[in-house]
Amino acid sequence: MKRFKILNGKLLAEEIAIPSPGDNEVLVKINAVSLNFRDLLVTEGIGAWKPLDNRIPVSDGAGEIVDAGKMVKGLRQGDRVTTLFCPNWVHGRLTAEKLKGTLGGAMHDGVLAEFVVLPENAVCKFPGYLSYIEAATLPCAALTAWNAVAEKSTLITGDSILLIGTGGVSCFALQFSIMAGYNIIHTSGSNEKLATVKQLGAHHTINYKEEKNWIETVMELTNGEGVSQVLDVIGGSHINQSLKCLKYEGVVSMIGVMNGVSGEIDTGMVMNKAARIQGVEVGSTEMYKRMLHAMEVHKMQPVINQVFSFDETLDAFAYLKTGNHLGKICIRF
Repeated sequence: MKRFKILNGKLLAEEIAIPSPGDNEVLVKINAVSLNFRDLLVTEGIGAWKPLDNRIPVSDGAGEIVDAGKMVKGLRQGDRVTTLFCPNWVHGRLTAEKLKGTLGGAMHDGVLAEFVVLPENAVCKFPGYLSYIEAATLPCAALTAWNAVAEKSTLITGDSILLIGTGGVSCFALQFSIMAGYNIIHTSGSNEKLATVKQLGAHHTINYKEEKNWIETVMELTNGEGVSQVLDVIGGSHINQSLKCLKYEGVVSMIGVMNGVSGEIDTGMVMNKAARIQGVEVGSTEMYKRMLHAMEVHKMQPVINQVFSFDETLDAFAYLKTGNHLGKICIRF
C-alpha cells in the first residue's frame, strides 16, 4: 500500500505492507481525505504542531472497514466510517486527557494512507446519503463549526452572527447558522466567493478589501448594536476587529490561527462590552453524532471546492497553502 509521511518538513510517498488490526482496532480502507489548515502546520513543523519525522499526517478521512479485531463490538466489516479528530473526547467537558490521541498531529499518526489501523473509538459510522468524499470533510471543520454555532452558542433564532472568510469551517458555520435561523453576515476579500455564499444562504455579504470601513457596515446592518457572535478564524491581533463588530455581552469564538497564535488584545474593549472570548477545540464524539443527525435530517451537503487524486497529494497541499479555496479541499484515493 502507499502512504505519505513527513520528513524534514516535507511529504514523501512510500510503499509498505498493509497493516493488521489488533484486538480493539479496525483496518480501514481509506477512500478519501480532506485537508485543514492544521495539516500545513503539522507537515511544515510549525510550533506545537511539529511532529516527529515519519509521522503520517491528516486527521480527516472516510473509508470502509475491511477487518476488525476480535474485541471490536460496535463495528464490522463493510461499515462506512469517518475518523474522529479527538477519539478520547467521547462526552462531557474537554480535559487535557481527552485531547490526547488527536489524529494526524504532533503525537499520533493520521490517515494519509491507503489503509490505516485505528482504535475502535477513533471512527464513527456516517449517514448513507453522503459520499466518501463528502463524509471526509466532517471530522474537524464541520464539527468545529457545529460546536461553535450549536453546542457552545447562546444565540436564538433571529440573532446576528458574523462569519469571516470562506474556508471549510466558515462554510460549515454558514450552513449550520442557516439551520438555526440566525441573521448571517459573511465577509470575504473576493466578490466571486461572496456571490457563492450568498447563493448558499448568507443574508448579507461584505468585501472587506473593497470596503475599508467594513466594520461600520456590520454595525449598520445590525442597527448600531453589533452582532451577537463572531467566528474568528484569523487569530492574532485580528480579534480586535472582531470585538469592534460585537454587541454588548456578545461572544467571539476563536477558531483559527491563520495570522498567528499570539497578538495584542484590547482588554479595555473586552471589559467595556462585557465580551466573552470562547476558544473552540473541535468537539466530542457525542457532539459529532448530534451533528450527523442534524445533517441527515436536513440532507445537508458539504461545500467542496476541489478534489485531487491521491497521486496529486502534493498539489492539494500547495493549493491549500494559497488560501484561494472556498469550502473544502479533498483527496480521492
